[in-house]
Amino acid sequence: MSDPRLGSRLKEVRTAAGLTQVELAALAGVSRKTVNTVENGVFVPSTILALSLARALNTTVEDLFWLVDSGPSRPLA
Repeated sequence: MSDPRLGSRLKEVRTAAGLTQVELAALAGVSRKTVNTVENGVFVPSTILALSLARALNTTVEDLFWLVDSGPSRPLA
């Protein structure tokens, strides 16, 4: 069940980077299923996972995830 408090831009940023779920998973050191469940809101990433995904995508955690009640911290360019 997804957490309605967590907003995510993971899939959008991953696809803009031209990466598949398998490729992102390899860069972040996790399984494809982990990437899939985070993208689909089934799994809320730990701090370490969120940092690993952000590093793999050359961005910040704040650009990937935010608390829904506060909105994204920055608009996409």
